Amino acid sequence: MKKKVKNIILLAHGGAGAYAANKRQLQSLAEAITTGYGLLQKGQSSLDAVKEVILHLENSALFNAGSGAYLQLDQHARMDASLMEGKHLQAGAVAGLEGFANPIEAACLVMKKTTHVLLASEGAKRFAKFNKLKKSA
Repeated sequence: MKKKVKNIILLAHGGAGAYAANKRQLQSLAEAITTGYGLLQKGQSSLDAVKEVILHLENSALFNAGSGAYLQLDQHARMDASLMEGKHLQAGAVAGLEGFANPIEAACLVMKKTTHVLLASEGAKRFAKFNKLKKSA
């Protein structure tokens, strides 16, 4: 049986910059937080809750992440993602990942399946492909 969590605090943001969040972005953030909060209330790990919050943001196309990632000058989106957890002192990250829908999935797999902390560019891409992660549209 999972222990009951009493004081849950979950924060998320949709990025930084010169523009205030619009109504759709604020709604998406609220949905993401609600999803993550629900998982925590059910006793899921904080790592699982955070990953689900980020997946929601990546899939919304409303933020500079996942399907909404900004294109670089060469018209390619290269994304970074990282996860860290303190209980077991684990971390996983990808940088410059191109061609995949959810870089947070790759970062999580780096943490769980490798002895590495960071995979970048072509190495991150090969790792995502090897693990059959969903490609971007």
